[in-house]
Amino acid sequence: MAPDPVGLPSGTVAPEARVRTRRYTSAIFRAPSTLISAGLVGAISLVLPAFLLLPGASLSAFVTGVLVIAVPAYVSAVATPPLAAAMEGRFRLRRSMLLAFTAALVAVPLVILLRLEALVPGAPTLPAIAVLLGCQGFVLWLRHMTLFGVSNPSHSRSLPPSLLQPVLGIALVLWAYGTTPKWLVLAGLFLVLGFLAAALLLRAADRPIRREFGVSGVSLLRPVFDHIGLRDPAATASLERFFHRSAIPADLRLTLMAFRSGGRTTATLALPTVHPGPFAALGSSDLPRKLAERLGTSAGVVLVPHTPCNHDLDLPSGAEVDQVGRAAETLLQGLPYAPPARASGLVAPRPDSWARAQVLGDTVLLLVTQAPAPTDDIDYAVADRLTREISASSGLRVAVIDAHNSYVEDRGDITYGTPAAERLLADAVAAVRAAQAAAVPGPVEVGVGVRENYSIGEQGIGPSGIRALVLRAGGRTTAYVLIDGNNLLIGLREKILQGLHGLVDDAEVMTTDNHVVHEVDGSINAVGEKYPLDRLVADVRTTVTAALAEMRPAEVGAGGIDLPGVPVLGPDATARLLTSLGDTFSMFTNAFVMTFLMLVASTAAVLLAVP
Repeated sequence: MAPDPVGLPSGTVAPEARVRTRRYTSAIFRAPSTLISAGLVGAISLVLPAFLLLPGASLSAFVTGVLVIAVPAYVSAVATPPLAAAMEGRFRLRRSMLLAFTAALVAVPLVILLRLEALVPGAPTLPAIAVLLGCQGFVLWLRHMTLFGVSNPSHSRSLPPSLLQPVLGIALVLWAYGTTPKWLVLAGLFLVLGFLAAALLLRAADRPIRREFGVSGVSLLRPVFDHIGLRDPAATASLERFFHRSAIPADLRLTLMAFRSGGRTTATLALPTVHPGPFAALGSSDLPRKLAERLGTSAGVVLVPHTPCNHDLDLPSGAEVDQVGRAAETLLQGLPYAPPARASGLVAPRPDSWARAQVLGDTVLLLVTQAPAPTDDIDYAVADRLTREISASSGLRVAVIDAHNSYVEDRGDITYGTPAAERLLADAVAAVRAAQAAAVPGPVEVGVGVRENYSIGEQGIGPSGIRALVLRAGGRTTAYVLIDGNNLLIGLREKILQGLHGLVDDAEVMTTDNHVVHEVDGSINAVGEKYPLDRLVADVRTTVTAALAEMRPAEVGAGGIDLPGVPVLGPDATARLLTSLGDTFSMFTNAFVMTFLMLVASTAAVLLAVP
């Protein structure tokens, strides 16, 4: 495998690892509202006793069965968060009410099994008290595995809140049906069986990440939830320390292109060779917002398109993002501004070219997309090679953007040394030559438009929203539309560009590849999955129209800086983490089924053995 210029082996993570990881992260969901979960608790409190006791039971017996399930569930839902906090954990009421419901629900298979067994001729009829006591082991099994992972990864500190619901359930069962030494012993035995099943599951699920990284995988769950749900600084720091353990130094590159009108900067195009991941707001994820806030209002409207790189160049923590931000501030303050001597529009050497270029003075803006075919990450090594070759042959500074605008799962990557990389290089060289040939003397005008306040969950668009940079140069007007999201569903790019006909001569729509959008449902959450196309087209047209209304003659400033030895995740850490997460998901799934069946079998055996 050929080495690339930053000292990292080229290549990408195996598609199967990415798929398995998306399955795992999709389990990290947002709990339904407390009221919805409370209603579900009420429903299961009615259904379970009805299935267990009816027909034949009296109304008082049925009501007793409802209370035995409902009271422990509601009381434990309310009492678990403060008790977890007292044990140095954290568990929100919203999740506590959902846990109370699922803990009651998990006993349903045991009840069904025992009711079916009762239909067998000659089979013993089990008393309701025995079955209700047996259900408490299942309640403890589910509660403890959940609280251990989400609240506090310590058996001693998670067991007290885990015991709330089953112990209350046992107390009510014994109160309702009578207490005897036999039932007390059985109740204790069922709790022991539930705890052992939970401990076995947790140990199995913990092994893949502990074996690979030397830390507890289960212990990372609470920081993940706290970071995603609360943006808790301590949780963020904990996760970033984990990523930092495997970070390696890499030489990065930062390129800026800024436009100044009337003595002030109206727009800044920031192009660091940094991938905006790994997810949520960790490390360099949400990079467009972080860089824009760092540069401040003096930079005008900041656009941070995706540059050619992949998860190998994720930054592990906020410290590295600050390092890139400080370099961007320094570079921006020192940029020399001047009207470009020559400029072109956005030029393609042929209709099916993967590259288009626009010359602005001594800088060429090179835009790359394989659309309408799938297009995704491009290895940094590929872009570094074409940048060096084009700069040497043309004498221009090269600023490369990966439009990242045609999503099909696990397709569209361009890796070093492949025929796709060679074609991209040839297309890029041809595009730059065509732009140089089309460049003419004359003024450059610039306008910017911004549309924000989107919801990641409802529209799949990140906090930077939609931004449009419109340039009028070389006799043509070009719109660069940047959507803060992770790729664009295949086919939508062409529809959006059609919506700009009549407004501008040339246009391209790009995405930032911001991985903050993953935190809603754990999937890619590509732009267009949730937001209707007609509204997206209308929003883009409105944003470009706003930019056109702001067009002013502009000076252009461009420059670049090398950032040596910046810690990045690197290919080994990315591949190891994705593989370990996939293994954890598989291990947890298998252990969940296995320990549940073991608990069903052992509980049923105890119940049937009791005289």
